[in-house]
Amino acid sequence: MIHLMADKIAIKIKRTAPDHPASIAVLRYSIALLLNAALIISITLLLSALTGRTKEVIMLLVSFAVLRQVSGGIHLNSGMKCVLSTTALFTLLSLIELSFPLAMTINGIAAILCLIFSPSRIQQQTRIPVKYYPLLKLASVLIVCSNFLIMSPILSLSFFAQSMLLIKLRR
Repeated sequence: MIHLMADKIAIKIKRTAPDHPASIAVLRYSIALLLNAALIISITLLLSALTGRTKEVIMLLVSFAVLRQVSGGIHLNSGMKCVLSTTALFTLLSLIELSFPLAMTINGIAAILCLIFSPSRIQQQTRIPVKYYPLLKLASVLIVCSNFLIMSPILSLSFFAQSMLLIKLRR
């Protein structure tokens, strides 16, 4: 559905500006990314208004995205699967109440997972040269460890969920 909408929008843009250097494929890809993010944010915020957990959802959306940008992670093969699973994940995480010791424990686990697995699956998603991957790993670990100063249970959940998406087991 997202790719179909992106395709229609890309074709309309190309018809309107045929001399634009971007191809329909490049436009389609970019528009699909924007639609994906817009749907995740809007649906999750709508659900958070119903659950009364908007503050938590905003914290989840921002912290998860920041860590994901430097650490990478698994990608689903469909935009709609991504929207539905991410929306469900953020809504579920926003409803969880953690004790402080448990929050800091899972934050520590998230830091260890980032140290071991990040960056993960970013080769086809970024133009960052491989020589800078150790800096991405360091940035990932530092982002997670910043929560030892902030001490937020919701950030612990966010960082833990994102760090789980880094794990790539060899077959």
